[in-house]
Amino acid sequence: MRAMNFKKFLVPVGAILLLGLAWRSGGWGGVALAGGAIIMFLLLHFNRAMQVLKRAAERPVGYVGSAVMLNAKLKPGVTLMHVIAMTRALGELRSPKDEQPEHYRWTDGGDSYVDAVFVGGKLQSWTMTRPENAADEETQNPAA
Repeated sequence: MRAMNFKKFLVPVGAILLLGLAWRSGGWGGVALAGGAIIMFLLLHFNRAMQVLKRAAERPVGYVGSAVMLNAKLKPGVTLMHVIAMTRALGELRSPKDEQPEHYRWTDGGDSYVDAVFVGGKLQSWTMTRPENAADEETQNPAA
């Protein structure tokens, strides 16, 4: 938890240091250049977030093309925004709103699903569940 609080202040402190160095080396011109770079950085991240959410808004909540592929791609520590970008869909919230940890579910067309647990917006764990009948069909008819 302490490391997460430190990371919240790292970017603003870095921006202030950058502006201070720009002032020292280039005066107001340096501040304008560094300020423009900082604003461009913020706009790029805002634009990416809007594109991810726009794509997710066009799909059903909690749907993913393949739960097996999502399960293979997930890694601990990735952000919820990264998972939304991978699935191109908002996850179905399975926990009470605004409570930690957050539980989300993504389900595919074959009723397989991935349950993911996020703490502070970062993926902590996940499990994939496949329906019983799908596993039975594969063992009975493997060459289909």
